[in-house]
Amino acid sequence: MGHRNLRATALAVLALLAGSAGCSSSEGAERTVTVFAAASLTEVFTGLGADFEAANPGTDVRFNFGSSATLAQQIVQGAPADVFAAASPATMKTVTDASLADAPAVFARNRLQIAVPAGDPGRIGGLADLADPRTKVALCAPQVPCGAAAAKALAAAGVKVTPVTLEQDVKATLTKLVLGEVDAALVYRTDVRAAKGRSGRPSGSPAADSSAGPSAGGVEGVDFPEAGQAVNDYPIAVLRPAPAGDLARRFTDLVLSRRGRDALAAAGFEVP
Repeated sequence: MGHRNLRATALAVLALLAGSAGCSSSEGAERTVTVFAAASLTEVFTGLGADFEAANPGTDVRFNFGSSATLAQQIVQGAPADVFAAASPATMKTVTDASLADAPAVFARNRLQIAVPAGDPGRIGGLADLADPRTKVALCAPQVPCGAAAAKALAAAGVKVTPVTLEQDVKATLTKLVLGEVDAALVYRTDVRAAKGRSGRPSGSPAADSSAGPSAGGVEGVDFPEAGQAVNDYPIAVLRPAPAGDLARRFTDLVLSRRGRDALAAAGFEVP
């Protein structure tokens, strides 16, 4: 009888420990928020993620940065995520049409610049200069937001460009210029500014935007008027079902808050 009682007690303790372990595992999972975000948000969202973790001890913000079009497809195909921040309403629509997101809110806008090497050796002053067959140009692929914006801007200028490469996101497009593989790249002004932040050197080209000087690879940004006709809205939404629903809503609130707006503006985004 005593042995049976000891055995029952031991089993009860083991069951309690197993239950506690399960709760701890569940609670740990709830302290992680996974954010799928457009590649152009890499720097500013990484900073906001650090702020969020500092304000919520024990919380882990995990990012998946990439092409908005690719991220949207991953979400539709079942990739586990809590928040989606896209570089265009069209890519967000892929997710909302599948009933996988709450109503999105536009939190930022972005426009294009022509990225050129430091000193602008090709003397590129606008989109028309990219049509020169001697100029090697990198563009984003047309199915991604930066590529769709580039197509709209080029159409507005009446310029036809034959790129030597079409990249899957804006970071890859700018990298082609940094590596010296192209003479110019059509990217977001925020990515040129982020590159400047990594180098900290002043701009050396009169044609370049003084707020977006050279990067570690020696890059400057050239403004052009047609960029105003191809401005991208950036929407953000909590996904359904978000494994970390409360944290997802709180992270989204941070992006939409004054702190988030200030960070986005400092990175070169336009805030609504």
